[in-house]
Amino acid sequence: MKKAKNIDDILDILRQNKPDLHDKFGVLDIAVFGSTARGDRLADSDIDIHVEFKKEFERFYNFMDLKFFLEEILDSKVDLGIKDSIRKELKEKILKESIYA
Repeated sequence: MKKAKNIDDILDILRQNKPDLHDKFGVLDIAVFGSTARGDRLADSDIDIHVEFKKEFERFYNFMDLKFFLEEILDSKVDLGIKDSIRKELKEKILKESIYA
């Protein structure tokens, strides 16, 4: 598998997997933020992603399964967060730099 190196590669992979993200994991929205979105990600950096789930998919095991799935398809460590759980003091900055797939 090709290692996702930049934001275009990462968004491409996420978009290709959107049916699985929606059907298997209940993902309504998915976005990349942080160094990857800003274009200054280092080769060994993780990929910061936040998601919004359908209510019935908001379970710990689903969250962890999604994290592992994303790490597999992106061939990189993923720091996964839930959009509604982003700390108030960080939320505006994170949402402003987020790039949605």
